[in-house]
Amino acid sequence: MVGERRAIASAVMALFFLLFLVQALLGGDDTKKFMYSMAGCYGLAFFSLVAGYFWARWYTVGLGLFGVIVAAVACWQLKTLEQVFLIFGGLHLGAALLLWGDTMSQAYDGQSAWREKFHMDDNAVQRLGRAVIRAGVSLPFVLAYAFAPRPEQGSTLAAIVALCLTGLGVRALIQMKTWGVMALAAAGMLMTAVAGIDIAQGDSVISVALPALSAVFLLGAAAPFAGSMARYVAGSPAR
Repeated sequence: MVGERRAIASAVMALFFLLFLVQALLGGDDTKKFMYSMAGCYGLAFFSLVAGYFWARWYTVGLGLFGVIVAAVACWQLKTLEQVFLIFGGLHLGAALLLWGDTMSQAYDGQSAWREKFHMDDNAVQRLGRAVIRAGVSLPFVLAYAFAPRPEQGSTLAAIVALCLTGLGVRALIQMKTWGVMALAAAGMLMTAVAGIDIAQGDSVISVALPALSAVFLLGAAAPFAGSMARYVAGSPAR
């Protein structure tokens, strides 16, 4: 059932890629940047799943969890179970569950070639997986804060800097470069500061929630490597 599960998850990502792309093409100028950026997120998930990149499963699971969080927060804010958000969240949850588990990992991160190339043991793979999943959750939140139209302008420039750090950090992370972890941590601290500024300015709950959630997951993406880096800096070999 690996092929069928991969096909369905890929179809879900392709569906949202097309939906956001159509919205970008037909929508107003104020939403184009956000819609194109979200289409890019889902397009990357679809392409990476089909191509079989070792990190594709992790990234797509993170994107699926993002959709679940958005649906849950939206229903909580509206104080009702809106059908559109139930469908949105359900499709994302389904895609994440279809890719979950050891059976699906064999087609992606379970491959021996990349593990041997980067000299990764099981513990290192698990740390990397947690980091990529959390980065996958955080990326759309950063995009939403940077590009989605809001009543408050907020710290858009800071969000764009955080977005650049996030994108570069994720790319470096899957290439096993240490500075990728530091870039994600820096992006998380920057979004924490942005959330603090928005709170001080009395911005809306949604405006504050976007940088706050992105900060939590960005710092969470860097967290699995914090112990090893601290031991290295202290001069003690990592276990």
